[in-house]
Amino acid sequence: MPQMAPINWMSMSIFFIVALAIFSNMNYFIFKYQPSKTHALQKKATPNNWSW
Repeated sequence: MPQMAPINWMSMSIFFIVALAIFSNMNYFIFKYQPSKTHALQKKATPNNWSW
């Protein structure tokens, strides 16, 4: 658009590299990250001693 200020290639490349890094980290922590299974097993192994 003609009313916008021109952006040079370096700032656009930095912006897209930062956006790609943020997107990649989000995808890693959403799909690939799994918490340690030992903590889940320890949490499941403890019995629930209710007082009532």
